[in-house]
Amino acid sequence: MPLTPYHFGPGVAIKAALPSQFSLSIYCYAQVITDLESGYHLLQADFPVHRFFHTYLGAAVVGGFCAVTGRPLFQWALQQSQRGLALERAEDRDWAMISWPCALLSALIGTLSHVFLDSLMHSDMRPFAPWSAANPMLHLISVPALESLCLALGIVGGVICLTLKRF
Repeated sequence: MPLTPYHFGPGVAIKAALPSQFSLSIYCYAQVITDLESGYHLLQADFPVHRFFHTYLGAAVVGGFCAVTGRPLFQWALQQSQRGLALERAEDRDWAMISWPCALLSALIGTLSHVFLDSLMHSDMRPFAPWSAANPMLHLISVPALESLCLALGIVGGVICLTLKRF
């Protein structure tokens, strides 16, 4: 299913582990942009639905695009919310900064993990194309177990982020 929220769970866990080095908003943006491809092909009833963006090569390209477009977009959104909060201290304002390395890391983790997760469950995935049509990861874990794992990562990461105020 395109735009599945299960993909967001690992991102929340990564945000809990790397609060200032990882942008959850850019990660989620990269997840959604990646799935625009499969969403389009599903709407067109054009199979296979997982194509170039769902390869590691395509994910690297999409990740670069998401870093370049997502950083200014989410930087602006964070600055607007910061202004609304009228933060006085410099250390309180710093959370609204997304560095280029953070944007690139977050976008690439978003797109590459998307390909990995989809490779575990979708039979039309060819993650190593154009070099190979094989998908050695297919069914290494059951779909319910994968969904449960992603959900658990999101819950644990969310609890940590809320407890330590890392969002």
